[in-house]
Amino acid sequence: MQPLPNIDWMLNELVGGVPHVRHVVVLSSDGLCIGQANTAPDTADAIAAACSGLQSLARAIAQMFPYGDGSTRTVGIEADGGYFCQMAAGPGAYLAVLADQEVDAGLLGDRMRTLVVRIGRHMTSPPRDDVRQAM
Repeated sequence: MQPLPNIDWMLNELVGGVPHVRHVVVLSSDGLCIGQANTAPDTADAIAAACSGLQSLARAIAQMFPYGDGSTRTVGIEADGGYFCQMAAGPGAYLAVLADQEVDAGLLGDRMRTLVVRIGRHMTSPPRDDVRQAM
């Protein structure tokens, strides 16, 4: 697999541009952290792994729609204390953000969409080589 460019600096713009953003993670569809901002590496890895499972569940629900293709573009969770949003960011990649409850959710969604469009080609995770070949 060709190494992906470091996009952390672009993700920092989201943290700086939207007050109350706590964590920003870009992940591959198989749950590997590609980039992060305002997030410790261990936390970013945990978020990426959880997001992969959540994406799998969302895909199962999306397949219930008779005229859809089973793909999802956005998953959101409002919980006590904050918001979570995960957005498709290109083939095989997702942008995930956790924010405090004081965040302007509309502004967050807008900035996430803008970021995905702006750097979408950098946030694409190509298919990984066969795991057996890597061993």
